[in-house]
Amino acid sequence: MTAAGGLALILIGAILRYAITWHTRWIDLNVLGAICMIGGAASLLLGMLLASNRRRRTERRHQSEHVYEQRYFEDPPRL
Repeated sequence: MTAAGGLALILIGAILRYAITWHTRWIDLNVLGAICMIGGAASLLLGMLLASNRRRRTERRHQSEHVYEQRYFEDPPRL
């Protein structure tokens, strides 16, 4: 799940937990909202961890591929 998916879960969970006052007998919306927010936060943290791991891996790959080139230019002789 991407970071946007994690943020969406947090948003939906907050709406269920704090904005809806309707009560049912078969489901507790406060608990469902808390579960969604916790799942969204976990998804967001996992996505950030995986992204930083991918970034580190590509940086290591590019460090070994550097090519250094030195060029020397001489001015033409003056007459």
